[in-house]
Amino acid sequence: MGKAEYSYDLLVIGTGPAGNGAAMAAVKSGLNVGMVERHDMLGGNCAHKGTVPSKSLRHAVKQLIRYNSQKLFRTISEPRWLSYPDILEAASQVIPKQVDMYTRVYSRNRVTVHTGEASFVDSNRVQIRLDDGAIEYITAKDIIIATGSRPYRPDDVDFNHPRIYDSDTILKMSHTPRTMIIYGAGVIGSEYASIFSSLDVKVDLINGRDRLLSFLDDEISDALSYHLRNNGVTVRHCEEYEYVVADDNGVQMHFKSGKHIRADVLLWCNGRTGNTDDLNLEALGLEADHRGQLKVDERYQTDLENVYAVGDVIGWPSLASASSDQGRACARGICGQTVRFVTDAPTGIYTLPEISSIGKTERELTDAKIPYEVGRAFFKNTARAQISGEDVGMLKLLFRVDTLEILGIHCFGAEAAEIIHIGQAIMSQEGEANSIKFFVKNTFNYPTMAEAYRIAALEGLNRANRF
Repeated sequence: MGKAEYSYDLLVIGTGPAGNGAAMAAVKSGLNVGMVERHDMLGGNCAHKGTVPSKSLRHAVKQLIRYNSQKLFRTISEPRWLSYPDILEAASQVIPKQVDMYTRVYSRNRVTVHTGEASFVDSNRVQIRLDDGAIEYITAKDIIIATGSRPYRPDDVDFNHPRIYDSDTILKMSHTPRTMIIYGAGVIGSEYASIFSSLDVKVDLINGRDRLLSFLDDEISDALSYHLRNNGVTVRHCEEYEYVVADDNGVQMHFKSGKHIRADVLLWCNGRTGNTDDLNLEALGLEADHRGQLKVDERYQTDLENVYAVGDVIGWPSLASASSDQGRACARGICGQTVRFVTDAPTGIYTLPEISSIGKTERELTDAKIPYEVGRAFFKNTARAQISGEDVGMLKLLFRVDTLEILGIHCFGAEAAEIIHIGQAIMSQEGEANSIKFFVKNTFNYPTMAEAYRIAALEGLNRANRF
């Protein structure tokens, strides 16, 4: 029986946000597009193991917190405790909806999806190994690698042990631990520390640096540290593990500092690795770095003129939103259109409360010797936050004293990742249109969380004596 052969203008390997963005942009430009997905469900890690399930899990926990903390619900019953599997079951309901959405989109746009393991034969030819062992071959003029990433696993930690998890396998944990060590206090580790501490799990969050999420504005990082500790999380800075011992009774982590701690389970959240090791990059003469990531230019082109890479597989910023934009931009370039190299994606961190920011921090502006002023709005002073009961947090605007140009926006609190986009729209304007005065010259709905922009702008202008 002969091997199946297919041919496309563009082949996209991976159906996550980056691959989806690339495929849809290419189809709309008239290209014949094929895709490859190694799993039997579409959407990539974003839909099944990363962004969507973890944020759905967070939302379910947030709903439980609201029920247990608001007096209104005491007329119904007393506060309730739910197990982690209960919360996980509620969160998992969104995944089939994502798969169905991707399936309908590809079907409607006549995109053929091949299910199997892709590996390069040469720069225009890819071999697909199907689950039953059969082989398909696909040729394409251009190929985009959008294979995403997976949790980094050091060789000296036994991830086969039932008490040791990473950010993928934690979504299958079938019990609620009493205590947990989270190794790695980056975005993922901080998010899970918020989630599990809200389920009354005693969490030790291990940070290899001297402050949490040091890329954030210092004031926002300090606020996160406070709220994590206030929720019972023990944050241990400047620690590096030496070895891990797991047995039937728990996990013990020994540090190079000489200390050691014990917990029911370990959640490893220390970095991610690009999914490139099975692509046979050697056939192309390409080489991924030590974290499995590929180097690209500003057109997302690798060292080969017809092979591109987008999304987590190229590293920073490793955000679903940025990955989708990278995919679209890459496909536009292939189609002869202008390419936007994504460098201005806002940060969205779904801790409890959540964090979002765009632009410069106070420390960056100080180091660059750029004169600036600060305007703040504390959510506790806004009517909408008082009504909703989510009055923790603030909006912070950084702007030039002379021109009033907005230089940075930092938000901590309820709906921060939504609120940030109002300021982002103004920051993206050219010249005088990018001004903090926009927020005092225009009327905001009342009561809204967006009103915080007006409050912060008025406070900042008052500080700068620029009324």
